[in-house]
Amino acid sequence: MKTEKVLPNVSNFIKSIRDVGYTFEVAVADIIDNSISAKATFVKILAISQPELQIGILDNGYGMNEEELVEAMRLASKNPDMQRAKNELGKFGLGLKTASFSQCKKLTVISKKDTIVSIKQWDLDYIEEKDDWLLITPDMDDYQKNTFYQELKQLENGTLVIWENIDRYKKDRFSSKIDTLTDHLSLVFHRFLEKSFTPVSLYVNNSKLKPFNPFNPENMATFEKKTEIIRFANHKIEITPYILPHHKKVSKQEWDYYATNDGYTKTQGFYLYRENRLLIYGTWWGLLKPSDATKLVRIKIDITNEQDKLWGIDVKKSTANPIPELKQDLKRILTESIKDGIKPYSKRAKKIQDKTEIKFWDLVINNGKIYFKINKEHPIYIKIKENMTNRTSSIFDIYLKGLEHYMPLEAIEYHLQQSSHDVSQKELLTNEDIDKLIKQLQDVGMNKNDIEKLLKTEIFKDRQELVDAKLLSKN
Repeated sequence: MKTEKVLPNVSNFIKSIRDVGYTFEVAVADIIDNSISAKATFVKILAISQPELQIGILDNGYGMNEEELVEAMRLASKNPDMQRAKNELGKFGLGLKTASFSQCKKLTVISKKDTIVSIKQWDLDYIEEKDDWLLITPDMDDYQKNTFYQELKQLENGTLVIWENIDRYKKDRFSSKIDTLTDHLSLVFHRFLEKSFTPVSLYVNNSKLKPFNPFNPENMATFEKKTEIIRFANHKIEITPYILPHHKKVSKQEWDYYATNDGYTKTQGFYLYRENRLLIYGTWWGLLKPSDATKLVRIKIDITNEQDKLWGIDVKKSTANPIPELKQDLKRILTESIKDGIKPYSKRAKKIQDKTEIKFWDLVINNGKIYFKINKEHPIYIKIKENMTNRTSSIFDIYLKGLEHYMPLEAIEYHLQQSSHDVSQKELLTNEDIDKLIKQLQDVGMNKNDIEKLLKTEIFKDRQELVDAKLLSKN
């Protein structure tokens, strides 16, 4: 058998590993994973835009000596099949390198352990020029002016990751990336920030991050269902469904806060945590189509770091696809949770059909189709029709059919999803309008039966104190 060594084209290989698919915030989170695995109690991120864009990420973890640092700079420095230590967040030994290369062309790592400071650097332009993976040991003096390097020297142990030659973003547009980063880190590391587990403080440009718990557990209106434990292939999986409060039960500020910038519809779904770190969220993994009716349902899943194959977690830790056997259990739990999640909306539908109250609208279901039609048995409608000529009455009914036909359902749905607290239909009918209506009904005359029906209508059921005694006394 004849063999020959065929090495990959270094230049092309560099381009391919740079395009793995990291976003800026996901790449930074991957670096922070290493800090948490190194038992850091703080991680500081600093973005410097002048003279050139540069990112520094400093932690006070264990740190590395020179031999350990060289190994950490190696691509695929870990065997993914080896059993990892409990609570370790990394797997492939690729995160530091692929996450960094996706954002910059020069990666420098300075680490301190047992008073000794070591430095190593990957420069992709230099590698491409030399057509070989040559790891650089830079002159430490080049980083003397770096704020984080000076802070690292004061620490007992720690590691500083520096991104230079950042070519993915323009400096003048980078501030929006920092805002996105802040939101992302507050979410995916919220358990560490809450100090309910291993406490870690995160800082972005000297601002300490606050945790964002997506389940709003402190609100009494949040429905937290009982945690179900699934045992699969000798692994333990904990699943806890949550139903977030309906917008009528929270303030506008709280409603908008838990909607996030993505909105409730896009953030419904499963939230997969591995070793307390949120990996994937806002997906039903094809088990359910997202809809407005289920937008308040968020289901928390907790797994250990031994279950990556079962959940199909990728190297970026930003996508997953559980195996079919797990999806069966997820589908069952999801189906049960949806019943509770759609209750606020199914109750509203039942309310429209409530026969104890006379509504302006009827909900009509015919041959599987749903219609919203104006209630033509409403006492006000009947009185209007009684005082119309035949021709005027016909035109009026055509106009009402136009209202039914051209009801702006898509616009209504959009605004209820995006800014439900700003939808203020009730303000369109004032108490002054009610007073005028009462006087006009007096003029046309109403018998006792008409009045009893009128008092059951939406207008007067909640405003009976406004019904003038003259309306009753006249009859």
